[in-house]
Amino acid sequence: MKKKKVEILDKERIAHKLRRMAYEIWEHNSDEQDLTLVGIESGGKVIADNLAVLLREISPLKVEVISVTINKKKPLNHALEIDKDLTGKSVILVDDVANSGKTVTYSLHAILSYDLKKVMVAVLVDRRHKSFPIASDIVGLSIATTLQEHIEVEIEDGQVTSVYLQ
Repeated sequence: MKKKKVEILDKERIAHKLRRMAYEIWEHNSDEQDLTLVGIESGGKVIADNLAVLLREISPLKVEVISVTINKKKPLNHALEIDKDLTGKSVILVDDVANSGKTVTYSLHAILSYDLKKVMVAVLVDRRHKSFPIASDIVGLSIATTLQEHIEVEIEDGQVTSVYLQ
């Protein structure tokens, strides 16, 4: 039996959520000169790129976007490499969906190898059941799902076009 695919965010609502997230990031970092967004490949990097555009529109922050690649199934089988020195930086770790918290936890581990000024987590969709003790600081949409349900984020030409629950 095929699971029903239900759109929970369309392009217009995604744009609204991203703008609100950008304002929240700006509010939490208004005392900063610059900010580094670390996008988890691939969906998190797209979200980070979109947030960076919005942050540059609404704030005087100097925003840089870098990415981190992680094997989401087996995070210890692939060393996480960040090709930028983050020492003393204010960092926002960005992902598209916070599911179990595993991807964010292992990505934070790589980021925390630097002596950061501050670190926050931003996600477009936050599922409420976590297997790891991770709380997202900036959330576009928080949703309660069953363990059997899946969130799918569709991306086209560097833009998030829709989010589905199935």
